[in-house]
Amino acid sequence: MEKRIAVLPGDGIGPEVTAGAVKVLEVIARRFHHSFEFVHGTIGGAAVDESGTPLPEETVALCEQSDAILLGAVGGPKWDSNPADQRPEKGLLAIRKRFGLFANIRPVKAVPALLHQSPLKEDRVKDVDLVIMRELTGGLYFGEPSRRTEDAAVDTLVYTRDEIERIVRAAFELSRMRKSKVTSVDKANVLQSSRLWRDVVEDVRADYPDVEVEHQLVDSAAMKLITNPGAFDVIVTENMFGDILSDEASVITGSLGLLPSASVRTDGFGLYEPVHGSAPEIAGKGFANPAATILSAAMMLRQSFGMEDEAAAIELAVQTVYEEGHCTADVAAKGVRPLSTEEWASRVAEEVDVQSVSNSIMFSYV
Repeated sequence: MEKRIAVLPGDGIGPEVTAGAVKVLEVIARRFHHSFEFVHGTIGGAAVDESGTPLPEETVALCEQSDAILLGAVGGPKWDSNPADQRPEKGLLAIRKRFGLFANIRPVKAVPALLHQSPLKEDRVKDVDLVIMRELTGGLYFGEPSRRTEDAAVDTLVYTRDEIERIVRAAFELSRMRKSKVTSVDKANVLQSSRLWRDVVEDVRADYPDVEVEHQLVDSAAMKLITNPGAFDVIVTENMFGDILSDEASVITGSLGLLPSASVRTDGFGLYEPVHGSAPEIAGKGFANPAATILSAAMMLRQSFGMEDEAAAIELAVQTVYEEGHCTADVAAKGVRPLSTEEWASRVAEEVDVQSVSNSIMFSYV
């Protein structure tokens, strides 16, 4: 199978972690007899520096001509004082909107070999296996009017029934491949948009009588993610709540460097990126953990290309490398020499070459 992958390294550690993912994908292509063409473009701060905009039209065209997008990370203090339309994050928001990537999928699953790295007690973490589905193209981040004066500011939160229904249905469909439980998170005791959200969930649930449904207010859900994270299966929520809750959930496993994500639309086209940021303070030092980007590449193989065995091979390789005690600096045990970004990615690539696919894959979200 031939696939064209747009690689957008972005800023900070983005180029290092995407290079690691490309290395693993090259092994996948060879082992499973595929042809992957990698085409590179700019986004975020790097694009601002090069062309004066965080999402150049050249990058958009490159992505339009590709089968999926692999993104590193964007942002950093270098661009904090830029005008609003030249902030790196604007490029990420714009590419999601431009391609209609409405569903953000963030799996959070405990890694047995790294339970000791979690800030929570091991018995609270060991059964964590959840997915947060965040609506990505509506809500507060895109509402109009949005403006600021010297003494006041306004942001507008807008959702339509159609926008809510498509993400809710996606969550119900995913839950059927897991434990058939959906937790809808809102703020229906205060916000009109959340009351509409809850009404839509209630309407949709009638088509999924086999799925258990619960509603939780966002503050209650935030507390439960820490006190009893194992109780969740699929969480579905609006844009800002999903942004906050998924970042909170990501630290449960012990490091932001472990968790992948996908932003997709109904035809399978998607953008795949690690949950972590650009970490400019360690850029170029070889400290970055490429696991999240490599696992995002596995999500791309499964979600956009339908390559289940290939995705499972990457996930199993990552699991095995951790079980063998090979870690980057963020999760390495005291007294153990951590591997560099390049060394760890190479170790996973080597493992992909020799592993047989297992039915028990640690990082799969389905």
